[in-house]
Amino acid sequence: MELWPGIWPVLLLLFLLLLFLLPTLWFCSPSAKYFFKMAFYNGWILFLAVLAIPVCAVRGRNVENMKILRLMLLHIKYLYGIRVEVRGAHHFPPSQPYVVVSNHQSSLDLLGMMEVLPGRCVPIAKRELLWAGSAGLACWLAGVIFIDRKRTGDAISVMSEVAQTLLTQDVRVWVFPEGTRNHNGSMLPFKRGAFHLAVQAQVPIVPIVMSSYQDFYCKKERRFTSGRCQVRVLPPVPTEGLTPDDVPALADRVRHSMLTVFREISTDGRGGGDCLKKPGGGR
Repeated sequence: MELWPGIWPVLLLLFLLLLFLLPTLWFCSPSAKYFFKMAFYNGWILFLAVLAIPVCAVRGRNVENMKILRLMLLHIKYLYGIRVEVRGAHHFPPSQPYVVVSNHQSSLDLLGMMEVLPGRCVPIAKRELLWAGSAGLACWLAGVIFIDRKRTGDAISVMSEVAQTLLTQDVRVWVFPEGTRNHNGSMLPFKRGAFHLAVQAQVPIVPIVMSSYQDFYCKKERRFTSGRCQVRVLPPVPTEGLTPDDVPALADRVRHSMLTVFREISTDGRGGGDCLKKPGGGR
C-alpha cells in the first residue's frame, strides 16, 4: 500500500512526457503524423457509429438508415482539409435501380462515396466488416450487403437475392469490382460479380471514378496531407438484352472507360505507378 503514493509522480511525469512528445512527433515526423491521422480517422468513424446505432435502430435494418450514416460522415473531409469535387451527378438514373461500380484505393474512398451516394444505395462489402465493432453494426442497420468471398456458393446465392431486391425494393448497390484496395495508382482487373448482377437484373451500370489521392495520401510513403479529390460519375451503361456470355466484354469495356477517365482526372494525368512519382523524379 505504501507504494501507491509514489506512483502518482511517475504517472504525472509520463503524462507530461507524452504531452511533449506528441506535438514534437506531429511537427517533426511525417510518418508519425500519418499514423496519428489514420488512427483518428478510424477511431472517429467507430465513435460516430456508436452515435448512429441508436438512431438507426429505431427503423431496424433499413436502407434508409444509410442517409443517417451519410449525414454523420460528410464532415470528415473538412477535418482533413480534403476538397471533394463531384462532376457528372446528373448521370444517375432518376427513378430506377442500378449497380454502381467504383475504383477502390483506400479507406479514404468513404469520403468520396458519402459525397455522391445516391438515395437508397448501399455498398456490397466483405463479411469481415460485419465484425468491425460499432461500424459493423451500423452498416448492418443501414442495409449494407455482406458477402463471404471465400465461399463462392454463398456469394453467388447472395448476388441472386440482391438481383431480386434491386427490382422489388427499388434499391441501388455500390460495388468495388477490383475486390480489394489498390495503392498502385491504377486499377486492378475487375471481378465480374457486379456485372453478372446487373445483367441478371437487367439494370444499368453506373461507373464512378475517384481521382488518384497521390498528391495528398500515400500509404507506402506514410504521407497524409490536405488536398483535392475529384469524383466523376460516368454515363450509365445499359445491360438490357445482355446475357451472362456478354459479361466478360462488358466488364472490360467499363474498366477501360473508367481507367481512361482516372488517368484524365488524376493530378498528373498518368494514373500509374506506386504513389506516382513527383515532378523531377523524386519520391
